[in-house]
Amino acid sequence: MILTDRCLNGLKETYAALGVPTGNTVRAVEIMKACAVAHISNTNTEAQAGSKYKKIDVTEGDCASLVAECSGYFDAVVAAIS
Repeated sequence: MILTDRCLNGLKETYAALGVPTGNTVRAVEIMKACAVAHISNTNTEAQAGSKYKKIDVTEGDCASLVAECSGYFDAVVAAIS
């Protein structure tokens, strides 16, 4: 997989060398994943997003496969840094 070969190999070591706590990095990626999934699935709410909330008109439909694909990429990043 190109993502693994070009981006994820050595990511944990890079963060460690920079002194970035792994737990904090994993938490940040999980938050980004939740935001991306909420936008893709059109389930984002003002309560979740706070002052940054912006309603976007989207075509309704089943985006389960796109949510699964997107989630997989974030999961791969978490696995690489855990």
